[in-house]
Amino acid sequence: MDKKGAKMKKVLGLGNALTDILLQVTEEDLRELGFQKGSMNLISMEQAEQIQFRFASVRKRMVAGGSASNTINCIASLGGKAAFIGKIGNDEVGDFYREDMLKNGVKPILLLSNKYMSGCSIVLITPDGERTFATYLGAAADLCADDIQRSAFDGYDIFHIEGYLVQNHELIEKSIRLAKAAGCVVSLDLASYNVINENHEFLSRLVKDYVDIVFANEDESYAFTHLNPEESVQVISEQCQIAVVKVGKNGSYVKSGDKQYHIGAITTSCTDSTGAGDLYAGGFLHALSDGFDIRRCAEIGTIAAGRVVEIVGTKLNDETWDEIRRICALYRGFMQKYTND
Repeated sequence: MDKKGAKMKKVLGLGNALTDILLQVTEEDLRELGFQKGSMNLISMEQAEQIQFRFASVRKRMVAGGSASNTINCIASLGGKAAFIGKIGNDEVGDFYREDMLKNGVKPILLLSNKYMSGCSIVLITPDGERTFATYLGAAADLCADDIQRSAFDGYDIFHIEGYLVQNHELIEKSIRLAKAAGCVVSLDLASYNVINENHEFLSRLVKDYVDIVFANEDESYAFTHLNPEESVQVISEQCQIAVVKVGKNGSYVKSGDKQYHIGAITTSCTDSTGAGDLYAGGFLHALSDGFDIRRCAEIGTIAAGRVVEIVGTKLNDETWDEIRRICALYRGFMQKYTND
């Protein structure tokens, strides 16, 4: 841990500013829509409207989402210092998105698109809790390399970016280069396995040349390395400082240098896995920003992920956030005592 009295590091995120529309569907619904379970699919505004019309009678829930946004909201909710860069439309959904971030303690750096409506991600949740994404990027896809300036990184220590931005190579590479030039530790969540398959060469070079921390789940790590999780974390760790491979109910593997850990998952009932990986990254990066070692970081990430799968959506209640903050405080106290002794 950093020496006593050290300031908590600040985290900046960049990603697709999307409002999640959560729908509980059947396996047959997915087949009829032509989506592979667990995949991320880009759709047009017309397709988004058709899906919403099809499930108009199904109870839905709307929350401000997006992978990196979920991670950043988690960090802020745990008491961390965090900001998020994204792009929204000049509309009601965009206003909702901004207000939600402010409510969670995030500094929103939201650019306005003059061409597109705010983006949304229709999250199709099957009875086993697995989620499949049908995403209309809208204004989020209007975010471009020219929107990102060097000054945006001033005062931040960790830069977290979602792999879903990989469809814009120029944007993601410029952002990471500027972050490195500003002295930031760069964290990348690899995103969906099908995104990795379509951009494997580019992502491999990005990780090797610029990235310090890589998060991946079992499917994503296999798409990236073609190895099982335990072997995959070893290979990824040879290309960056910290590698994390999450394996659902079997926990996660974490490796940095000669330190490697398997962290078991907490026992819980899975209602909806939406955002589990995002909140794992949020808990991990919050703990890292507070000076925790990688094992404690992974444990905090595991707790956050375990709590979010118990609910529909990604918004934990105040009591749950308080619980996780108390655990962080206990860890902090133990580590300070150990350091002082």
